[in-house]
Amino acid sequence: MLAASASLLNVPISILDVGQDSPAKQVVAPIPPLSHIDGPFTSPDDIRKLASQVDVLTVEIEHVNVDVLDEIQRETGVEVHPSPRTIRTIQDKYIQKEHLQKAGLPLAEYVPVERNVEGVEKAISQLGLPLMLKSRTLAYDGRGNYVLRSEDNNAISEALSVLADRPLYAERWVPFVKEAAVMVVRTKEGVVHAYPLVETVHKENICHLVFAPFRAPGDVSVRAQLIAEDVARTFDGAGVFGVEMFILEDGMFSLHVISTFTHVLSRGTVYVNEVAPRPHNSGHYTIEACYTSQYENHLRAILGLPLGDTRLITPSAVMLNLIGTSDDPTSVFELSHKALTIPGAHVHLYGKSGCRKGRKMGHITIVAQSDADSRDRLRPLLETMSLGPASQSDAAIYTPQPLSPSHSHPFPLVSIIMGSDSDLPVMRAAAAILTRLEVPYELTIVSAHRTPERMVHFSKGARGRGKLTFVCSNSSSRVPGVRVIIAGAGGAAHLPGMVAALTPLPVVGVPVKGSSLDGVDSLHSIVQMPVCPTILS
Repeated sequence: MLAASASLLNVPISILDVGQDSPAKQVVAPIPPLSHIDGPFTSPDDIRKLASQVDVLTVEIEHVNVDVLDEIQRETGVEVHPSPRTIRTIQDKYIQKEHLQKAGLPLAEYVPVERNVEGVEKAISQLGLPLMLKSRTLAYDGRGNYVLRSEDNNAISEALSVLADRPLYAERWVPFVKEAAVMVVRTKEGVVHAYPLVETVHKENICHLVFAPFRAPGDVSVRAQLIAEDVARTFDGAGVFGVEMFILEDGMFSLHVISTFTHVLSRGTVYVNEVAPRPHNSGHYTIEACYTSQYENHLRAILGLPLGDTRLITPSAVMLNLIGTSDDPTSVFELSHKALTIPGAHVHLYGKSGCRKGRKMGHITIVAQSDADSRDRLRPLLETMSLGPASQSDAAIYTPQPLSPSHSHPFPLVSIIMGSDSDLPVMRAAAAILTRLEVPYELTIVSAHRTPERMVHFSKGARGRGKLTFVCSNSSSRVPGVRVIIAGAGGAAHLPGMVAALTPLPVVGVPVKGSSLDGVDSLHSIVQMPVCPTILS
């Protein structure tokens, strides 16, 4: 995908990888005197051959021979991005944690671990159970992670065996409610631009789904982007960085000093999990869903070209990884063919020479005008993945459907609220019209005087569920989820005005006629609130 972006910018490119039919080499032919190099990216001689042909070296995987990259940058004048020092820091996840900790970034507690039963027992005594035991090196896609749930010697011995002979560290278990990620592009001069926060879903420790943008109440998305930008600022060199995060349960209060740039005191906690010094799987959606893909921006950054716009150009996007289930790629091809029948679906097959269980063979990105539409388009793909109950569960979890057209939709564009069920005969008409127009909606009771806390929570959270704002250092954008609230009130109630005072979303107030005063009392109560909603009568 980086090679494809290079071809569109007319950038000559030479590739080091094993075999003549590796995915990137299938995309671009080298322009003489350039030639592709057949060899592993850890080979000093092959890396030097590659460097002898180019002005700039970059990586698509961090598990490279950093000593040779350092030597090349010092002795030949060839630029290496990101810098060898950055790659070296990120290669060892414990050193990476130390680096981020010194910069004041929010992390789960962690400790080094000696590779023996006693060392693991010490970590358990420090951090408790369950314990996330991790390999410090050569770990990606969940490889090198082990969740230890018992201090039994047999369980510890099994964990040490699974993690082979690699050096280890441990992290305190983080009770996150969502996993998320932000792609950040950094120029040679240190200017950083963040992409939107996205939700990531992992299956068997491999990225399974990415939902863009992340839907969250309050300022979680903005804070996560600012944290991700601060992460990128701590490193040297240019290019794209993938910052993986944990979002803890809303309601926890935390104060984080984000290096020297930002102080945060807010509801909801964001932890940095890991950093990748390259374009990342959680950013594949940017190819179709953003003004400038992560790959094009990576090239722009390392070549000193102006950075592209990182904002979304579609209200909703989903990325589904195509993961091999065996050495037979048939299921991958069947799913790809199914995607070709779905509006807004874009298929990317990588052309890898062999399929195996757990190998990323491609991905599908779906773009749509709403979350409801993107989930409707994703659902048949999840149902096609397997005939077993697991896939049906995936479809039910990630693409739920309303129980019937008269029930609330899980991804609404309109919220219909009322103070009590006595208002339902009037408000049902709004629901019926939206049903006929095939506009997804939710319908619920929110009382300003019987359940004021619920009303405040609903109203203040509407911005996250509705017009999600993301801000980075160069731009801001709003992405629609819920776009309008229709609030009914009878008997001098003031629900529409109260809600309008607490949310930036447009609120349509509906005075409900009572047994007396013909609804005029409701109308007067609504319009006397600090922020006057639109009135329908």
